Amino acid sequence: MMFHSQSKSRLGLYEKAMPASLSWEEKLTHARSLGFDFIEISVDETAERRARLDWDETTIRTLQLQCSDHHMPLQSLCLSAHRKYPFGSEDPQIRQEAHQIMEKAIALAYRLGIRTIQLAGYDVYYEAQSEKTHQRFIEGMQWAARLAEQAGVMLAVEIMDTPYLNSLTKFEVLKREVPSPFFMAYPDVGNISGWNHDVSTELQLARDHLVQIHLKDTLKVNDNFPGQFRDLLIGEGEVDFLSVFSTLEKINYSAPMVIEMWAQDEHWYQNIEIAKQRLATVARQAGFLRFPDI
Repeated sequence: MMFHSQSKSRLGLYEKAMPASLSWEEKLTHARSLGFDFIEISVDETAERRARLDWDETTIRTLQLQCSDHHMPLQSLCLSAHRKYPFGSEDPQIRQEAHQIMEKAIALAYRLGIRTIQLAGYDVYYEAQSEKTHQRFIEGMQWAARLAEQAGVMLAVEIMDTPYLNSLTKFEVLKREVPSPFFMAYPDVGNISGWNHDVSTELQLARDHLVQIHLKDTLKVNDNFPGQFRDLLIGEGEVDFLSVFSTLEKINYSAPMVIEMWAQDEHWYQNIEIAKQRLATVARQAGFLRFPDI
């Protein structure tokens, strides 16, 4: 697959926006028909998706050929398996698994031509946090960044749905500890908004470190509500996408974006169409003309 320069930003679709029951051939076909430029593949904490880290050469080659045939690359990888196996864990066996997952993910990305691995910004998830879990996470990120440099694969930390790393301000502090050019930020505008941060200010603060963006809708945290960080159709939450796109235009953002949704029912295809159309409409209103046309 050849890259051709274009006036529009590259727009990807999160794999889980389509049913897990679909074959790769079907996922690639649907993403193409919906007008996307690439798919973001998921390696989450389930055994089924973690098994992708051990794909053999035949499986990888077959998928590469399918991507080529459908002109639909797997440009990025959402690596959320570290939620179950975090670098900050008290358990040395879990930390060892975290390292193995990272090594395998970078190797898989290298073999599939994936350019960006999105990392989960959790020091721990199912354990109690402490200064030690925080320090182990930093050390894990420093080690992972060196490994990514060797492969030429970008690591990008997601701004998360939990307080530990829920703003680009916090990422900028982390970035000082991991100054590698292969360690950058992958903001989820829904998560930033959901924690009541000013999305425009945050994006401008980290403008030099943004390599990809998740477009997702959320409901905000307040004293009586824990927030809703997933399973919302874009346009039904509280994210100010007009401000998001106005800011992206202001900072001259040209890197890829990914629509993050989850297939919850038989209307998943129509929901993706609706989300993409709503985003395109708001982007035009904001003067962000690099968003792909419908």
